[in-house]
Amino acid sequence: MTTLGAALAGAATPAVRAAETRTVLTVKTATVSVLGRTAEELEVVQPDGTAGIRATLGQTFRVRLVNAISSPTLVHWHGLTSPTHQDGVPILSQPALRPGHSYDYEFPLTQSGTYWMHSHQGLQEQRLLSAPLILADPADAGLDEQEIVVELGDFSFRSPKEIYAALRAPKPMSAPASGPDVNDVDYDAYIANRRSIDDLPVFRVDRRARVRLRIINSAASTNFTLDLGALTGTLFAVDGRPIAPLAGQRFPIAIAQRCDIRIETPGPGAYPVFAVREADRLRAGVVLASRGAAIPAYPAVGTFAAPVNDLVLESQLRASRPLSVKPADRTLGIDLTGDMSRYAWTIDNVAWTDALARSGRAPKLPVRYGERVEITMRNRTMMSHPMHLHGHSLQIVAINGRRFSGAMRDTVLVPPKHSVTFAFDADNPGWWFFHCHNLYHLAAGMATSVQYV
Repeated sequence: MTTLGAALAGAATPAVRAAETRTVLTVKTATVSVLGRTAEELEVVQPDGTAGIRATLGQTFRVRLVNAISSPTLVHWHGLTSPTHQDGVPILSQPALRPGHSYDYEFPLTQSGTYWMHSHQGLQEQRLLSAPLILADPADAGLDEQEIVVELGDFSFRSPKEIYAALRAPKPMSAPASGPDVNDVDYDAYIANRRSIDDLPVFRVDRRARVRLRIINSAASTNFTLDLGALTGTLFAVDGRPIAPLAGQRFPIAIAQRCDIRIETPGPGAYPVFAVREADRLRAGVVLASRGAAIPAYPAVGTFAAPVNDLVLESQLRASRPLSVKPADRTLGIDLTGDMSRYAWTIDNVAWTDALARSGRAPKLPVRYGERVEITMRNRTMMSHPMHLHGHSLQIVAINGRRFSGAMRDTVLVPPKHSVTFAFDADNPGWWFFHCHNLYHLAAGMATSVQYV
């Protein structure tokens, strides 16, 4: 394995080393500077300070996770099909790591693509406990392009507990919303590679550069639209999986999703790439700039107002390597339930709790090993929910009942009053978390599980 340090600092990613040594990742406190103020947050880094891991398809994932903070923690390898006991989810896959303890992970890497890692302990993800996890395809080694990794986030100077308490506080009765509810939390800043737009990352590129952007939405509670500005890009992978290429200048990216986009700069200059908050003009960003080009100041509020994230693009995506064609052995339906006024978020009106999970009474969807399973998610609420099933590759096969052979994903956005159906093969036995990836919806109980042997 090698690192992402240069890419996150604003340069090209270094070449992959052939040796497969064990990578040590330490969860620790870190000082970040946002809008000219400092705050103590969390990070997961290698001994040299590098955030994230870069490995290669066909290697073995060999990682030692060390807890150097004063509270329990655990890291999930989002999108990887690891063995269930190495998935990094407290209770379901393994106990949380106590302070000063470590755990060794080791499993084969069977897929390439853009993935990420994040805490699944409490609300630590809001404290920036996440990092890129890039799995390179050896077939891409000869491509003439510069790779740039961008990790998006949302940042508040308030503690996550304070944010959650405010969301859960009793509210006066109000008329039902006539349109979708968006943006549970008003953040102090939106960030890219842990930096706000007043100090946005600058990536130096050639005068006429071919660039592969690997963009990760690691925000706790914010959907974005990617705005390439003057550039036109080609979207060619989502959630690490290849799709039939689609050209455009703006692409939606929901919480926990990823987009791989190829672009070419037309000549020398500075080219900003923004992530604009859903239904707003607030943004984070990075700049691709030729060497010597001046970097202008970019305001936090742009001229482009991002729309509410929908399924228009999703309905156009087609997997390059879809699931095999076969009928479903099992079809299941779940309702995404709850409401904003009570800030109660559930699945089939049941709230997941750690106490239920520890007692063995947590909800579990009936699945058997070897089955092709289809799950239809019906959103009964006025908020969108990015739903993530651990340990499996999913294919979207229907939107609002309309069948099609859609993208392979691991995180599926379900907008208000819509339904989305995905298929997967039950080929990775274990107990797997299935939950909304809006951190505060999950904290309120929007989760269930899949278990089979």
